[in-house]
Amino acid sequence: MKAAYIDYSETRSFSEGLIRYLNNEAELNSFQSYIPNLQGFTDLLASKKNNSNREILVEVLMEQYSKLPQPCNEQVSSNISLLLQKNTFTVCTGHQLNIFTGPLYFIFKIVTAINLAKELKSHFPDKNFVPVYWMATEDHDFAEINHTYISGKKISWELDAAGATGRLATKGIEKAVLEYLAVLGISENADELGKLISSAYTGSKNLADASRQLVNSLFEEYGLVILDADDRRLKKEFSEIIAKDITGQHSFRTITETNLKLAEKSIEAQVNPREINFFYLLDGLRERIVFEEDLYRVLNTEISFSKEELLTEIKDNPERFSPNVVMRPLYEEVILPNLAYIGGGAEIIYWLQLKQNFDYYGVDFPILLLRNSAIFASLNLETKLNRLDLNIKDIFKNSEVLKKEWVFSHTEHSLDLHDEWQELSSIFEKIKLRTYKIDPSLGPSSEAVKSRLQKAVKNLEAKLIKAEKRNFGDALSQIDVIKSKLFPNGGLQERSENFGLFYVKYGKGFIKALIENFKPLDLKFTILEE
Repeated sequence: MKAAYIDYSETRSFSEGLIRYLNNEAELNSFQSYIPNLQGFTDLLASKKNNSNREILVEVLMEQYSKLPQPCNEQVSSNISLLLQKNTFTVCTGHQLNIFTGPLYFIFKIVTAINLAKELKSHFPDKNFVPVYWMATEDHDFAEINHTYISGKKISWELDAAGATGRLATKGIEKAVLEYLAVLGISENADELGKLISSAYTGSKNLADASRQLVNSLFEEYGLVILDADDRRLKKEFSEIIAKDITGQHSFRTITETNLKLAEKSIEAQVNPREINFFYLLDGLRERIVFEEDLYRVLNTEISFSKEELLTEIKDNPERFSPNVVMRPLYEEVILPNLAYIGGGAEIIYWLQLKQNFDYYGVDFPILLLRNSAIFASLNLETKLNRLDLNIKDIFKNSEVLKKEWVFSHTEHSLDLHDEWQELSSIFEKIKLRTYKIDPSLGPSSEAVKSRLQKAVKNLEAKLIKAEKRNFGDALSQIDVIKSKLFPNGGLQERSENFGLFYVKYGKGFIKALIENFKPLDLKFTILEE
C-alpha cells in the first residue's frame, strides 16, 4: 500500500477542541503534562516516578495469559518479563469489548500503541517500551458492544445481559459468529479469520477471555500485552484512593473545577463527574454508589454501608469497587508504569478534564496522543479523482458542497445571479426613493416587494444549479459512489466498518500495512491506497 498524509483539520471530521490540542495551543498547557513529541517524552522520562507494583502486575498478566489455549509467544512473554525492570515503561490504549473488535478504529488504536513503543525504543535505546491494550472489562453498557457492522450489515449478539461485560458468558453468541462468518465469504483469508473468530468466541468462558484470545492472535507477533484490570490484586493497589475518593468526593470537586476552566477556553466537557465515581461490582451487578441519609447505598439493591462498613468493605474486597469513566484513567496510571495514553478525539478531550485530579492524588499524568486515523481507498481511486479533476483533500468535503463546487467549476454557463441581483437591487433603491418622496409610509411596501423578488431570484438560481447538476449527472454519481465507499453513513470509514473484509482481502498484510504506514508522533490523518 502507499500512504498519503493530510492535517486532521482538513478532514473536517474532528472537533475544534481537538484541533486546538493538536496545534499545541498554549492556553491548553495547564490541562496536560507534556506535549506529545519526543521532547515531551524526554521531559516525562526525566521526572517519571516508578510507583507501580511491577511484581503484582506481572503476576496478574501471567495468570491471565495462562487462560489462552496456547502459551503466549516469545515477543509477548519477553515484554511481560521486561515490565519487572525499572527502565521499562508502557504506552497504553483502552477500549470496550466490542464483539469481533467492533469498528476499525479499535485496530487503529492498538497499532498506534505498537508503533509508538517502537519509535520510543529507537530514540531511547537504554529503556524499554511495552504496548498495552487495556480491556474495559468492567464496563456494563452491553448495548454499546453487542454488535458490529461489516460491509454495511449489522451483526448483533442478542442477550439479556447485566453487570460487567467482561464477565458475560459467551454461551449463545454462536448465532452472531455464524452471521459474521457468512459475510466474510469463502477464501483462504476468510477461512483463517473465521477460525480465529470461532476459536475465540465459542471456545472461551467469558467475553474477556474471548477478546483477549482474538486480540492476541491478531497482534502477538508485535508484542502487544493485554490487561484485564478486573482483578483483586490490582484493585488493592488502588484501594487507598478508592476509599479517599468515595468518602471525600475529591474527584467531583477537582474535575468540576477543571470543566469550568475548560469552558472558559471554549472546550466543552465530554464527561461530567458524580459526587461518587465508583460502582459496586458483583457477578451480574454493576450499580452506582450514592451517599444518602448518612449511608453509602448501592442503587437498585438493598446494599448499604455506614462509613466504617464501607472502609472495611474496600479493605477486604477492593475488587467490588469499579471506577467509572473519570476514575478509570487514574486507576490505569496507578497500576501501570505508563508514559502515554492513546485515545480517540473525544477521549483526548475528557482526559484534559482529569489533570487537576491526578495532581491532587500525586499520580503522574501521561502524555495524551491521538490515535492514528485512516481511510482505505481502492486501487483506482486516484484515477477516478484525476478523471473528475479532484484531489484527495476534496473528498472530505460535505457531499452537496463538493458537488455544487464541482458543477460551478465545470459548467460553461453562469449559474450565479449575484451580479443580476445587484442591478435589480439598485433599481429598487431608486423605486424606494421615488415612493418615499410621494408617500414616506410606502417605504416598507417597497422593501417587502424587494424581499419577495430577492427570494424569487434565489429560487431561480437554485433551479439553474439543479438543472446543470442533471446535465452532469454521470460525474456527480461517481462522486456519490466515491463518498459512500469512503464515508459509510456519512461518517469516517473507521467509525462504523469492521476490519473483517479488509483482513479477508489482505490477510495478515492488512495489519502489517498499518504498522508500516502509521506514524504516531506526526499527528497526520492517513490515506491508504493499494
